[in-house]
Amino acid sequence: MAEVRPVVVLLHAFGLSGRSWDGVVAELGDGFDCVALDLPGYGGAADSDRLTVEQTSAWVAALLRELEPERWLLVGHSMGGKIAQVVTAWAERGEHGLAAPDGVVLVNPSTPTPEPMGEDRRQDMESWCADGPMSRQHAEHYVHANGADALPALREAAVEDATAASPRAWLEWLQRGSREDWSGEVGTLRTPTAVLGSPADGDLGADAQRRLNLPHLRDATMHEIDDAHHFVVLEQPGAVAEVIREHWRRVAGAPVLPAAFARLIASDRVSAKTRRVLLARLDGPGDAPRALEPAQRALLTALLTRVLPQRGTRLDVAGRIDSQLAAGNGDGWRFGDLPADAEAWRRALDTVAALAPDFAGRAPDEQDAVVRRLADGDVGEAGPLTGDQVALWFQDLCAEAVRVWLSHPAAQAWVRYDGFADGGDDEDKQGFVRTQAGEREPWQRDWRTGEAWA
Repeated sequence: MAEVRPVVVLLHAFGLSGRSWDGVVAELGDGFDCVALDLPGYGGAADSDRLTVEQTSAWVAALLRELEPERWLLVGHSMGGKIAQVVTAWAERGEHGLAAPDGVVLVNPSTPTPEPMGEDRRQDMESWCADGPMSRQHAEHYVHANGADALPALREAAVEDATAASPRAWLEWLQRGSREDWSGEVGTLRTPTAVLGSPADGDLGADAQRRLNLPHLRDATMHEIDDAHHFVVLEQPGAVAEVIREHWRRVAGAPVLPAAFARLIASDRVSAKTRRVLLARLDGPGDAPRALEPAQRALLTALLTRVLPQRGTRLDVAGRIDSQLAAGNGDGWRFGDLPADAEAWRRALDTVAALAPDFAGRAPDEQDAVVRRLADGDVGEAGPLTGDQVALWFQDLCAEAVRVWLSHPAAQAWVRYDGFADGGDDEDKQGFVRTQAGEREPWQRDWRTGEAWA
């Protein structure tokens, strides 16, 4: 298959339009397919009446459903940053028929909580559109205050955008949207996120981002661009493009859920409860409590590469097993001749370490010879477990490795399993019509590629 170029969906700042990204798009070049939107109330969508945060987010979600990008980044600037976080939260939960982006980039973003802004300045800005569209004088003041060193062509376009903005949209954001608290809805996003905070941005600069936005981002990197103001996309488009490019390099090689399979999970063929369970499994073990010592966990990782050679995925199965052992979330049973799960795994791994101290560094065929000895219980008196106990534990290891791996949506996509898609939350379930071997429903795909079956 040809390499898929990432789609970059760009959401602009308050008072601007999609063309505020023109400099960034030019700097990104041909390696990206850029879609710069005019959000409702601005640019070509100035006549729209879908002006609230919820309505605008739903509008973006609907457009994303139409685009169905394969690999993509969601980028939001200022007001667009708040919208981007709401949409990403929905996508992570499979709501609004969305699949989550590969990554998010937030440029001086507004916050899920009410945006910090002085009340006097807020009221002054409200007065600019109290009696109709903004004057050029006020628009020039607004652009200059937020991007003093903007490139001339981009600066002039921004002034035109501000004067053309819907007065209703301008007042909606100042009086309601920027004040709304969406922190509960956004929660803590798991999607890898790059946050750009300009040091010279008073309200939404780097310090405000660390205090107000980073707590809502589980996997975030922070970037600063010297001598940049709030409208950094107008001042230093090349630097913003490099942050986007760098973030794509970071997420491009990460294990991803095939886009077609992600859309299946988000579809009305899957119940909300099933969707929540599947999407929760996308979270890695992260900093979850561990039952194993670092050396034991490293040995388990090496052992699993021989027991369960992954194809099509690169999941941290050892880390997931470790976190489950620490939480006591096993499969509900154990061999009576073994200690409790966590202790059994610790002792078993110590036995493996005593039997083959350099297991990770051995050649694959030598590792396989050790694995066969574990399966047979041929360990002598190498460690704290007997041979019979090791043989029992090895059965548990194999079963647990397959259970943990196959429960992950990426593994299900790889083996082309879609049996969970038997009906959504409506009273009438779609179910399966074709049930004979070799027959497939019209909606079923090769979930690795998204292509229809021949």
